[in-house]
Amino acid sequence: MASGEEITVCDDEIRSRYSHLEKMTDLVAVWEVALSDGVHKIEFEHGTTSGKRVVYVDGKEEIRREWMFKLVGKETFTVGATKTKAAINIDAVSGFAYEYTLEINGKSLKQYIENRLKTTNTWILNLGGTDYRIVLEKDTMDVWCNGEKMETAGEFVEDGTETHFTVADHSCYIKAVSSGKRKEGIIHTLIVDNREIPEAVE
Repeated sequence: MASGEEITVCDDEIRSRYSHLEKMTDLVAVWEVALSDGVHKIEFEHGTTSGKRVVYVDGKEEIRREWMFKLVGKETFTVGATKTKAAINIDAVSGFAYEYTLEINGKSLKQYIENRLKTTNTWILNLGGTDYRIVLEKDTMDVWCNGEKMETAGEFVEDGTETHFTVADHSCYIKAVSSGKRKEGIIHTLIVDNREIPEAVE
């Protein structure tokens, strides 16, 4: 094999390693969205001269449209294991300037985040050198850990309820107790190996 051929192989390797960057020359917006099954990255390309629209979710191409003559509009798609509905709105601001807004489940991202703070609790912990993200959906009492819905067992106790599950052979439960205050409602606490885990703010 001649040395020139070796360089060509290296060039191909470099090209394939960075090919996703070449594709994303019209990248106009990036969002990170926390869902129960994890935090998802949404990227949007909009070619204002070619009319191209491309949506990536976690680096995977979900939508590609070439030569769209209408530069404004909406692209709808789903995100995550629960197939959460999402949409990117493309609006003309002035001249050739555009505004891109993300909607999750029909709500603006800001409204979605505010609602999510009321309807979920999230904890991040490290067990045996591995990070775990545990999410409680308060309306259904579903528990998610690193993108997977956990099998749980509910139990009534003297001062409330406990939802038991196991993470990496560690005994866990989420204790639900009334705060005694109407505005605060029920307080959910994660207990792992008999120690309380502080709630994370996402």
